[in-house]
Amino acid sequence: MALIHIEGRLRAIKKREITSSQIIQAAFELFAEYGIDKTSLGMIAKKVGITKSSIYYHFATKEELISRTFQHIFRDHQFAAYFDTISVNEDNFTETLIRGGLNMLPSVDEEYRSTLRVLSEFAMLAERDEQFRAPLLKVQQDFVNGLVQLLAKGAEFGLVAPSTTGVSAQILALLIDNLSRCKMMKMELDYQLIWQETVHRLIIREDHR
Repeated sequence: MALIHIEGRLRAIKKREITSSQIIQAAFELFAEYGIDKTSLGMIAKKVGITKSSIYYHFATKEELISRTFQHIFRDHQFAAYFDTISVNEDNFTETLIRGGLNMLPSVDEEYRSTLRVLSEFAMLAERDEQFRAPLLKVQQDFVNGLVQLLAKGAEFGLVAPSTTGVSAQILALLIDNLSRCKMMKMELDYQLIWQETVHRLIIREDHR
């Protein structure tokens, strides 16, 4: 009897985890399509195929669901996922910096575009709500810190001016953010050339262009 009871509890926990993921995925898709403010719990419940009251079994408030959706989106969105800081050396430093930035630009993949749309929603929400501002700033700071560390390696290689690593990292972070937004809006810009030229302007030894 005890074993049956334990197995029953495990199945219930597994079902709850699956449903929570389904709710988060539905919320993400609706946030991308309608925006956070215009997406109701009723809309999310209908998309999942459950009742609105069932959502409260998994998330106490809409704010908690928004927060968990944010965590879901950014679980793999870290500096190290785009920039190879492990094997970077003097010969491949410039290419590592260029390739990492280009990897961050939106692709034709619709899911990635949806992620950027939801990110924009979070950015607007963070302007008026501290609980969302803090985690968003943490993600952005991770990229600035990562760029600072990468440029510091470039300075060790004699490729980047040591006195400008901090401000250069901030410039690159701002540029990639704005390029991503422009590409998401399908503005006709030469994104690759803009990024490449900006990186090259940081390099102080022409033989590594």
